[in-house]
Amino acid sequence: MNTHPYLRAYMAGIFTPTLVLLLILAGFILARLVFQLPIPIERVIVFPMAVVPSLFGLWNILYVWSQRRLPIGFHGALLPLVIAPLGAALAKGLGVLTFGVQGITWFQAIPIPYAVLAPAFFVTLALYYLVWKYIVGSLNRLLEIA
Repeated sequence: MNTHPYLRAYMAGIFTPTLVLLLILAGFILARLVFQLPIPIERVIVFPMAVVPSLFGLWNILYVWSQRRLPIGFHGALLPLVIAPLGAALAKGLGVLTFGVQGITWFQAIPIPYAVLAPAFFVTLALYYLVWKYIVGSLNRLLEIA
């Protein structure tokens, strides 16, 4: 099947983040409505719901276009290096995130020290590696684009 490889690559790329973001949205709604946590969901969820699946799809198109010069797991592990600065800039612009000397603060209420952020970022890189290697890679094979 040689028709529309980039469209198939895009669809394979958006599959995983779309499913995961639906679960995260359900968690946010549960936290806000059931547990009455004052999380402004509308300010937090817009960026991930709108941009992250598209970035996954475009990143997979880039992988197919580059003729798979880099293993797919490593290619996927590079994506947080794009998403993290974009998300941080948007959160800072919306007033959801503030940077301090000791760490960052979400919603002027949840402090996260930098000593926690660094290991969390490396865990994120590893998670993206695994998702891309096993899920996106298998979808690419299934759709005959890898």
